[in-house]
Amino acid sequence: MTDILTDLADKQREIDESWMRYALRLAQRAQDQGEVPVGAVLVKNEKMIAEGANAVIATHDATAHAEIVALRQAGKQIENYRLIDTTLYVTLEPCVMCMGAIGQARIKRLVFGAFDEKRGAVCNALNLANAEFLNHRVNWHGGILETHCAQILKDFFVSRRHKSNKK
Repeated sequence: MTDILTDLADKQREIDESWMRYALRLAQRAQDQGEVPVGAVLVKNEKMIAEGANAVIATHDATAHAEIVALRQAGKQIENYRLIDTTLYVTLEPCVMCMGAIGQARIKRLVFGAFDEKRGAVCNALNLANAEFLNHRVNWHGGILETHCAQILKDFFVSRRHKSNKK
C-alpha cells in the first residue's frame, strides 16, 4: 500500500512540476513585457483551461495579477465564475486579493512555486487557505520548483534596481 501511495505522490509531483514549468514560461513572458514575472495556469482534468501573466502595468489595472487574469479568462470560457474541480498553478504565493478571488471561484487546489514571506496570503503574512471565517477551503501545496520561481523574481528586481541606480 505504501508503494502505491508513493507512486501516486511521485506522479502528482511530476504533473505539478510540468504545469509549473508552463507557469514559469508565462512569468518570463510577463518579464519580457516589463511586468513583475509571475505566471499562472488553471487546469481541469489535466487540461489547461486558462492562463495568465502579470499585466498590471500594460493594462493600468492594479488587479491584473497573473491569477486574476487566468480566473477571468476561465470564467469567460466556461461562462461561470465558479471554477469547480480546478487546480491553479502560480509561480508565487498569492496575495490577499488573489486568495479572495481563488476562494470565490471555488478553486479546489492551489499549487505555487516561491513563498512570499512579506505578502503571501496562503501561509505566510496571512493564512487564508484555511481561514475559519471563509466558507471555502483551498487545498494547497507550495514550493514546487521553488528555486526557479524565486530566482526569476530575484533576477527581475536586481535588474530593476540596477537600472534605477544608473539614472
